[in-house]
Amino acid sequence: MRTTRVHVDLPLKAGAHVALPEDAANHLVRVLRMEAGDACVLFNGDGRDYPATLTEANKRGVQADVGAPVAVDNESPLRIALVQGIARGEKMDWILQKATELGVASVHPVQSDRSEVKLEGERAGKRLAHWRSVVVSGCEQSGRARVPEVSAAQSLEALLNAPLPSARRFLLDPEAGDSIATMAALEGDCVLAVGPEGGWSPRDRLALQAAGFRGLRLGPRVLRTETAGVAAIAALQARFGDLG
Repeated sequence: MRTTRVHVDLPLKAGAHVALPEDAANHLVRVLRMEAGDACVLFNGDGRDYPATLTEANKRGVQADVGAPVAVDNESPLRIALVQGIARGEKMDWILQKATELGVASVHPVQSDRSEVKLEGERAGKRLAHWRSVVVSGCEQSGRARVPEVSAAQSLEALLNAPLPSARRFLLDPEAGDSIATMAALEGDCVLAVGPEGGWSPRDRLALQAAGFRGLRLGPRVLRTETAGVAAIAALQARFGDLG
């Protein structure tokens, strides 16, 4: 029987009695129809799962007793930071969900020359909150106990002017000479840049190359943005990470 895992933004420890946040409580009671006495697993991103038993589950709220933590060791040895050209609507959600399931360490949404989505002000804040909820949902489903970071949307220029998590940097380019199959050994961490629906512009590509990004080709076909990044992450994890 599948275990229900729920992310909570709370400190957790064995023996604690906690009131679950409204979003988690609503999911357990209204969506899953759970009741007092039912078991679930709570996690807060610290790398551990906390078995819990609901002691109260009704319209007034959901309370739970927390059991002894269990260390979760399913993070990939290859930490991939995904620089993703912002895609429209559900495409971006799909990218975030699947990248999380495949073990990506962080996601950095960027607006570039050919971006069809422009985010700023209140809209940008709401979109970031939504993206983070999608990533949390991906962790709940896939069993991850560490939640990948999702950065606020920014311009490609701003991203390249800030410190990046690795000096090993790659951009997907259907015209590149190198491929994942011909790469030298890759360990630890890397940055992978994937363009938006319209791809990287010549100016984007020059800026990325000037920042140390090396072109990588996935194969003989041109992939959509919602396919390309996920396919590249899976290929990198299969060759250098923990898939397969």
